[in-house]
Amino acid sequence: MDVDARIQLFDLKTKYQFETIPGVNQYNMPLYTAQIEPGGQTIAPLPVYQGFMAPCFVNGIQVPFNTRNDPYYALWPTYLQSLQSVAIGDGVTTSFTFNLPFFPAIPSHLDMTGIIASGNNIDPIFANTFPVNASGSISLPTTSFFPGVIITYTNANGSNTVITDSGLFLQNSTTSQLYGLLMEPGLPPFGNFPLSVTASLPGGTYSVTQNTVNYSSGLVNVDFSTPPPANAQIQAQCYFFQQGIPTSILYYNNILTLAPPPFTQYRVELDAYLTPAAFLNTGAAIPFGYMAEYIARGAARKILADTGDQEQFMFYEPLFKEQETLVWKRSQRQFTANRTETIFSSSGWYNGGANFGQGAT
Repeated sequence: MDVDARIQLFDLKTKYQFETIPGVNQYNMPLYTAQIEPGGQTIAPLPVYQGFMAPCFVNGIQVPFNTRNDPYYALWPTYLQSLQSVAIGDGVTTSFTFNLPFFPAIPSHLDMTGIIASGNNIDPIFANTFPVNASGSISLPTTSFFPGVIITYTNANGSNTVITDSGLFLQNSTTSQLYGLLMEPGLPPFGNFPLSVTASLPGGTYSVTQNTVNYSSGLVNVDFSTPPPANAQIQAQCYFFQQGIPTSILYYNNILTLAPPPFTQYRVELDAYLTPAAFLNTGAAIPFGYMAEYIARGAARKILADTGDQEQFMFYEPLFKEQETLVWKRSQRQFTANRTETIFSSSGWYNGGANFGQGAT
């Protein structure tokens, strides 16, 4: 697992491909499933790739790739619509059905840490309830949720009740539309709560008609834990953007963000470096024979360091470095086979009929 941190090998350069889900604009870095070492030790899920890079394509069309969020959001601002009144409390009613003032809405997102905490590597998560702690709170870190729909009202004592979507989607077979599970946000580390918690359903009650938001139609069904006071304005707001074919990608916080949100399924392709942790899966674990001695000497180096055998460590270190140089030499030959690109090289960027870097006057 040190290989990718020490040297990025040409043999580990690959392509990551996935299909978008209509309306979903954020996707986490994919994770390996938990692996079991000889002896029974579990290696927790870790990223399949070391990172992403250009070129990237959406349905075969090359699109800009960004790793800084400030210039990206300057071009693609995620505008949060103003609070709009959608219902009025009467001091008794707790269940409300209403439409968001703007839709389709951009769904909430659960980041990679939340996916790992869920105990699986499925992203996004489709479920009928939340995983919960003994206290009934959601057993996923509160810092992993990024809401896109916010519902709120003012209590009689002046405090706010806030309900948001969660980044978990409803597992249902009645419709192909996308529904998000609602929750009540709380304090870190595990302060978020599902709605309608009961003794027989500790994770909450969720369906197409209860405690979900339909991202396509904007229909919301919510059960508040306490009735909104009489004449209290129940307000809602959401992130909104017209869907279409994505024309720009941001990679930040291990999340791929597409703009605009996809209207339908699109094939997304990016260059990537593979994390070679899959070497642990089989007895014939090293796919490239020329790396065998390098990995063996690297393992010996770890053992000598752990046992404190400084003399033997220093004796073997030059041999390890020699193997690392030999392994890296193969990739160097590949990387130097092509000319380094400049603004005057033949691979300039094409934009709207103007070839930048083509040497044209």
